[in-house]
Amino acid sequence: MAISTDRRSGASASGSSAAPPSPSPSTVPSRRRRGHGDHSPARRGRWVIYLMLIPGIIQLVLFKLLPVGALTIAFQEYSPFLGLLQSPFVGFEQFARFVADPDLPRLVRNTLLLSAGTLLVSFPVPILFALLLNEVRVRMLRRFTQTLTFVPYFISSAVLVSIVYSLLSPQGGLVNEVIKAFGGTPVYFMTEPGWFRPIYIIMSTWQTFGYSAIIYTAALSNIDQSLYEAAEVDGAGRWRKMWHITLPALRPMIIVMWILAIGQVLTVDLDKILLMYNPSVYETADVVQSFVYRQAFAANGFPNYSYAAAVGLIQGVLALVLILSTNSAAKRLEGSGLF
Repeated sequence: MAISTDRRSGASASGSSAAPPSPSPSTVPSRRRRGHGDHSPARRGRWVIYLMLIPGIIQLVLFKLLPVGALTIAFQEYSPFLGLLQSPFVGFEQFARFVADPDLPRLVRNTLLLSAGTLLVSFPVPILFALLLNEVRVRMLRRFTQTLTFVPYFISSAVLVSIVYSLLSPQGGLVNEVIKAFGGTPVYFMTEPGWFRPIYIIMSTWQTFGYSAIIYTAALSNIDQSLYEAAEVDGAGRWRKMWHITLPALRPMIIVMWILAIGQVLTVDLDKILLMYNPSVYETADVVQSFVYRQAFAANGFPNYSYAAAVGLIQGVLALVLILSTNSAAKRLEGSGLF
């Protein structure tokens, strides 16, 4: 009894300094046993996200990946009656035909002037708008303005062109009424070749700048506000803070958007072109896409699908080269790019 008592007293005396025995691994409840295994709510929630991806994946396969295989008709004299496998192979004959086409200089010139003009105007406008909107301190006014400028992006091209026709109409159009009020004569804007490009550029910029500004506004929301507070302590005003803090923070996003925009230099909005099309403006309105459209969906004669596919393939390859070269230049100059 004395020995056992001493052992118990020794154990109690040393209990305050000795660490308690660690439990065996079998007694430690694992996270998997607590519901974090394969059947946990978090894992089940991931399947919902995967299901939401299915419509986008189907669209990608049907309208982006499968048509790539059909580009082989650009190297054939394709006939719908013979099919893709039995149509005769002609190599690069369709491409050589397009290069030798007498309409090529006019088509390329009109496409570049329209797309480059749209790029030079529509690219800086959303940046400036986002910077100015960021300076608005009244929160409700800022949200209302942003929503109001975002709405035109959802207007279809048909409705948008109809609005432009109504505004520029020589009979009762708002613009011509203002011109007549100042003693001028009505201008037939939609039939003047010289007015086609400015109208297209202004219309495209008005429709898209609100949507593009949202991207820059989201980037502005990630700027550390302590930088502005430190600049205020140093005596910097709004313009200096915008120049030294806001613009450098937007630079990576501007580079990415610029690279994506460069890839669209050889493309224009075909819907707007076709809706604004009329014989009097062919000189400035006929572009590569409208030429491809006429070849693929000829109103008289049989459609030349192979020729249209060859022209579209040339356009796509040139756009890819522009994106890659612009991305490479951006990485060398700024250290960042799209990929």
